[in-house]
This record gives sequence, C-alpha cells and structure tokens, in this order.
Amino acid sequence: MLKTYLWLTFCVTVWGSNFVFGKMLLNDFSPAALTSLRLLFIVIFLFIFIFSRHGLQKISLGDWGWIFLLGVVGVFINQWSFFEGLVTADSTTSALIIATAPIMTGILAAVFLKETFTIRMLLGSIIAITGIYFVATEGGKTLQFDRGLLWIVVTMVTFAIMIIITRILSQRIIPIVTTFYSNVIGFIISVPAAIVMDDPVRVSEDWQGWGLLIVTAIVVHGLANLIWNHYIRYAEASKASILSNLEPFVAMAMGVLLLHKPITLPEMAGSLLIVGGVIFANYQHRKRSMSHS
Repeated sequence: MLKTYLWLTFCVTVWGSNFVFGKMLLNDFSPAALTSLRLLFIVIFLFIFIFSRHGLQKISLGDWGWIFLLGVVGVFINQWSFFEGLVTADSTTSALIIATAPIMTGILAAVFLKETFTIRMLLGSIIAITGIYFVATEGGKTLQFDRGLLWIVVTMVTFAIMIIITRILSQRIIPIVTTFYSNVIGFIISVPAAIVMDDPVRVSEDWQGWGLLIVTAIVVHGLANLIWNHYIRYAEASKASILSNLEPFVAMAMGVLLLHKPITLPEMAGSLLIVGGVIFANYQHRKRSMSHS
C-alpha cells in the first residue's frame, strides 16, 4: 500500500506543479500556440501507448457526437482557458479555484445524470466559495477580480463537464481511447485557433522552453494520468480523495521554489476553507474509486 500512495502522491505533485510550469511556459509561448503544441505531444504519446496496448475501438455515431463535444469543451477550451488565465492570474489562486471542480461536477451530475445533490454538498460548496472569495480578494481587501481568474473559472467548469462526458462514455468505451480521440479533436481545432486567437503567435527560441513544454505535456497529461488510473484501484477512495485535494498546496510550494512567490495569510486561510469545503462536500459522495481525466 505504501507504494500505491507514493505513486498517487507523485501524480498529485505533478498536477499541482502544472500551474507553476504553465506560468513559466507563458514566458516563451503565447496561450493558444502553447495549447496547440502541448496537445500535439499529448496526442503523440497517447497514440504510441494505445496502439501498443489496446488498438482502435469501433465507436457509434452517437458516441462520436459526445467525443466531439468532449474534444471542443473538455480538451481545447479547457486547455486554452487554463493558459489564457495564467497570463495574468496567480498560479496558487488558479489551483485553488480548479480545486472546486468536484463540487461543480456534483452539480452537473445532479442535473444531467440525476445524481443526488445533498445538503452536505451544498454546505461544502458555500465553504469553498467563501474560501475562493477570501483568496481572490486578498482577505477581503479589494473587490477587483482579475480577468485571468475568470478564464480559470472557465477551466474549472469545462473540467467538470469533461468528467461528466467521460463518465457517460466510459460505459461503452475504454477511457484511454476516449481521451485519445478527444485530444485529437482538440488538437485539430487548436491549430487554426492559435493563428486567429494569438496576436502575435509566440514560440520559444531556445531548447529549454521546448524541453519544458514536451516533458510537462507527456508527464502531466500522459504518464501521471495513467499511473493514477492504475494505482487508484488499490487505494481507499476516501484517502485518494484527500490526496487529490492537495494540489493547491503543491502549487503553493512550487510557486515558492520556482517563482519565488511568498505564501500569504489570506492564501493559506482561503486554501484551508476551499479544500475543507470540497472534502466536506464529497466525503460521503466518494465511496468509490476516482479517476483523474
């Protein structure tokens, strides 16, 4: 079990670090170009993995509609809004907002999958939203809301939508296959989008920028997801749930190490409210194993 939780902790560390690495990559790449290039390397990785393990799977016309929607909303918009938001948004605050995705998923599941949205989940949502307000306004000092944080909210919502659509498709299609096809669609859309949306299109002129891009794309969205989905089967759902909520704290720590960004009291207090609210809302809801998409 120690090996299981060490690997799961590794995955959480990788995902939490993604906020800081994303911020660093934006120094060399424009948001839409970064989205397109990252998706390219994710697709290449998934292609190699799938054809060495699974092969193609026949998909019905109706499911192709879901996969297309997943590629547009859950992949392209999700990835692009993440980088667009990080242009101005703080990496720690961004991580805290996205940490509330399980609550949004619960709301969407109640609407579209007819799952129960309990009073416990409602109270947890209120606690988490209070935490977001506390962090975003620096302890209530200012009501100004960074434009980038609005894009991070879009990232959080599209991530929740991705989970719902993946859950629907998982009844008929292997999740890794769904991930591959949706990323291919997301990449195809991202190419013309980069030309239209970035003014100007910027790409790194040195190998360090490209190296960071390739490694983070493969490790964050490839290896970490595969490792998590493998070892989550051997872990207790409640403990794995708590582990997954440590991402904002990893983002804080990495921000200190790589960006030399100090941790403020409002950030720490708000993060405790957000993570506490999410855990409170989802503790009973998550009796089964989770899957990170």
